[in-house]
Amino acid sequence: MKSPLKAKEMRILTLSSVYPNPAQPSLGLFVRERMRRVSERGEDVRVVAPVPYFPADPLIRSVRRGYRPAIPGRVSPENGAVLHPPFLCPPGVLKGLDGCLYALSLLPVLHKLRRRFPFQLIDAHFTYPDGVAASLLARRFRVPFTITLRGTEVPHAREGSKKTQMMRAFRRADALIAVSRSLGELAVELGAHPAKVHVIPNGVDTRRFRPMQRGEARRALGLPAGAPVILTVGALVRRKGIHRVLEVMPRLCRRHPDLVYVVVGGGSVEGDMSAELIKMIRERNLGDRVRMEGPRPPEMLPAYYSAADLFVLPTTNEGWANVLVESLACGTPVVTTDVGGNREVMCRDTLGILIPAGDPGALEEALLSGLSRPWDRTAIAAHAARRDWSQVADEVIRIFRKILHANETPGTRKGSMG
Repeated sequence: MKSPLKAKEMRILTLSSVYPNPAQPSLGLFVRERMRRVSERGEDVRVVAPVPYFPADPLIRSVRRGYRPAIPGRVSPENGAVLHPPFLCPPGVLKGLDGCLYALSLLPVLHKLRRRFPFQLIDAHFTYPDGVAASLLARRFRVPFTITLRGTEVPHAREGSKKTQMMRAFRRADALIAVSRSLGELAVELGAHPAKVHVIPNGVDTRRFRPMQRGEARRALGLPAGAPVILTVGALVRRKGIHRVLEVMPRLCRRHPDLVYVVVGGGSVEGDMSAELIKMIRERNLGDRVRMEGPRPPEMLPAYYSAADLFVLPTTNEGWANVLVESLACGTPVVTTDVGGNREVMCRDTLGILIPAGDPGALEEALLSGLSRPWDRTAIAAHAARRDWSQVADEVIRIFRKILHANETPGTRKGSMG
């Protein structure tokens, strides 16, 4: 008897508005990595990565720095077509309608796609608006769907309309994949059946993120060979806490006069506080102590991680912060806050230091301690390298197959947008 769902027999439609595109090449790399590895396992994957759109966008873009970039409708990466259709999304207002507008905007796109790619399952990333839209679209196309919780669920759960829609989507979903235990617990608190919830942390690309010789990395980046270096890689948004590091830098520099703080990243869909950060640097006379590198391509990041003595991320919310794992995979210890899935990443005190969020004294103390503590960078890298994206793909595929086995009779779902 032919075994069910062999290679290429699962046709998966991935929905994510957070996904790399020509204007934002570093957006949602973790979604792309997971689905790329699923595709490499022999499954047939198509990605629809909608971009927010409003008729007044060109005008707003001309007067507001960092506003939504204009993105072409289609690009073709190495693992198949990725569509970037627009979805109607008024900026700053009516945000409780984003899920419905997302679904309605995609209906004609998916009807056309389905004629040449009869997808069997919708795989949505982030609950709002993507997962909410997936719950509506799955009913319309009579297919099962999954939602991967990635961290934005925490603030959205504090907003009444979004919370209600998330709870409804959780009840309808065939499976929920949480990238951390804390997000899985949140899903259950919001009414998800515990049996539906699967914790699958992100992986790391061990082919790319591995230790480099520190001296070589510093020469490549133009960093001083003997100076202490701390590093942040992340979007220049308030949540990431770069401004908190700048606040304690003058005191750190009194203990380490040659200290260098390197910041890699730019604005994101959450905002862009680069002007505020530059002002802080100027007001604190840190111009020769802080290097604002701007966005850098993924292939350059191992050099930054390997060049640093410490990686720091004083964030206020994370699902599963990939930059922490990437730093560890390069052998660099981490100072970060005890929020979201960070404690799960930092599961040993030999990997770095966890501090309370919003405590500048604890941040300063942790950075000083981390700079003076001997770290076993080889052991740190070996620990992080134990979980790569191929392992993640295998775990996800098992869930997809189980769902399709349970929904083996087509047409059993009600085709309704209600």
